[in-house]
Amino acid sequence: MPARALMIQGTGSDVGKSLLVAGLARVFARRGLKVRPFKPQNMSNNAAVTTDGGEIGRAQALQARAARVPVSVHMNPVLLKPQSDIGAQLVVQGRVVGNTWARDYQGIKAGLLASVLDSFGRLAAEADLVLVEGAGAASEVNLRADDIANMGFARAADVPVILVGDIDRGGVIASLVGTKAVIDPADAGMIVGFIVNRFRGDPSLFADGMTLIAQRTGWPALGLVSHFADAVRLPAEDALSLPARNAAGGAMRIVVLAYPHLANFDDVDPLRQEPNVDVVFVRPGQPIPGDTALVILPGSKATIADLAILRETGWDIDLRAHLQRGGHVLGLCGGYQMLGRRISDPEGIEGPPGSVEGLCLLDVETMLGGDKVLVEVTGRTAAEGVPFKGYEMHVGRTTSAERPLLELDGGAPDGSIDASGRIAGCYVHGLMADDRQRRHWLQRIGAADSGLDYEAGIEDTLDRLADHLEKHVDCARLLELARVPQFGPTK
Repeated sequence: MPARALMIQGTGSDVGKSLLVAGLARVFARRGLKVRPFKPQNMSNNAAVTTDGGEIGRAQALQARAARVPVSVHMNPVLLKPQSDIGAQLVVQGRVVGNTWARDYQGIKAGLLASVLDSFGRLAAEADLVLVEGAGAASEVNLRADDIANMGFARAADVPVILVGDIDRGGVIASLVGTKAVIDPADAGMIVGFIVNRFRGDPSLFADGMTLIAQRTGWPALGLVSHFADAVRLPAEDALSLPARNAAGGAMRIVVLAYPHLANFDDVDPLRQEPNVDVVFVRPGQPIPGDTALVILPGSKATIADLAILRETGWDIDLRAHLQRGGHVLGLCGGYQMLGRRISDPEGIEGPPGSVEGLCLLDVETMLGGDKVLVEVTGRTAAEGVPFKGYEMHVGRTTSAERPLLELDGGAPDGSIDASGRIAGCYVHGLMADDRQRRHWLQRIGAADSGLDYEAGIEDTLDRLADHLEKHVDCARLLELARVPQFGPTK
């Protein structure tokens, strides 16, 4: 039987599209359907390595997990990874094809539609149901020409659309009705229903609102979804959605430096679940608190630029004071590169060719360039033999005169640790998601082990999210509204 498809678009960014697709993927996978998530175009520096050797947005990796299928490059064929305020690295079907500026990208979108439809067709060939996620807002008519992310894709592939509005931010009636008012009538005709997300309180109090939206738009109401508080237990895609600190607020403080081009920040998500630590995201202009036990320098999509911000904000001084107090520092990927003596960019990977001095906290040097490393890895800590599994995603090679922090299976070293054992860095992402490694690091800083099983917690949260959506959304109706896509020329 040919696969059916259904697309979730939003009235704006961060209305909960990614989470809804993840939850619905688990709903329908539990019903025995072969489900595949798909996002034509994504913009995120939070990426995941795929089983077929590429990279996609982290949200699509979570959705694949919810659907209980391997992660594929075809689930997110176009990925933009911002490197500056107006520039981004362009990844097509998992591979970097170059850099683009925002204005230039508008002119090349149409040429990417073939890759988008190719990936979509590949997923549809192996699925019963493809759940498609839009990007940004369906009402951004200024970007409609040659669109591949929202209505441009929906019409090219003939995929029906569910429009989602977020009541928690206010103005949900205006955002849904206003979308109908501003988009092209043919685009509006692709919308087969709407969902109001993140409702708090008594749902009967918004019954009239749901009726009004349906009357003004002609779209049927398919669900009023109550706020799902445990969404914070799932990896977030947008750094802006992260709380300044974890809700638990434990005794041991861990600080994460949230520089502007923060990447793969989900590395610290498992620590945020630990009840005995207090994870604080410190943003530029805020000092590193004096009672911090561990400072994490996470990944960066623009390492040299973020290193400059780190110095401008005074964090380099704070880091040295933190170490003088006996604190620990861990650099991950770009953060590891910053800890070294020098970062060289002779090919202009991140900007004008050149070389800059690092923080000089580790005796390592980095040369940017060469093919991008995208690989899943396993190994152990070099000194203690604590196992880990994770992945690497970086451009550049680092040479070290320090002791290796990790040893990969096969014997290759990864990362560095200084003689004091308090300054370390590596290229491996996902360390803290491995319970063995996370407990090892908590022990290093003197934090109590809670016994958290992080991966089991993710699975449990996805199941409860599916239960939540089964309660608040007419899932049977969604399946009825999904239809077999009919590929045709770009409209």
